[in-house]
Amino acid sequence: MARDRFSTATRLRLLGEQTAARVYRSQTRRQARRSRLTGRAAFLALVVCSLVVALAYPMRQWVSQRAEIADQERLAAEASERVERLRDEKARLRDDAYVKRLAREHLHYVLPGETGYTVIDPDAVRQRRTDQGAADRPWYSNLWDGVDTADRTDRK
Repeated sequence: MARDRFSTATRLRLLGEQTAARVYRSQTRRQARRSRLTGRAAFLALVVCSLVVALAYPMRQWVSQRAEIADQERLAAEASERVERLRDEKARLRDDAYVKRLAREHLHYVLPGETGYTVIDPDAVRQRRTDQGAADRPWYSNLWDGVDTADRTDRK
């Protein structure tokens, strides 16, 4: 009889171990099936996404402002170069010989005692005669065309 008790106790213990093993296996299967995303990982992902969203607009503003600053610095450098060229031109215009040379070249001035000659290009005269479209337009259109062409820097 003592042997039957031990065997029943042994059987119960074995049955308990088997049941515990089954429960352990089912728990490990559930854990394997369950997502590996823990609460901490989810919170970390939320914080990272929040930071990315919070910093996206200021970073875009910073980049665009840096580009605008670079453009303004380039414009300032161009303006300073133009100022320097204008200062050089102003200094040259103070020289009487330079002013006389400009007057002779552009205004066809001659010194007293000299004889001025103007050579007329026959092709230019023919071209001017064929361009009679300006006479057909009102005078104010011709005036504004003259003002527009005077401002051009790409004169030929």
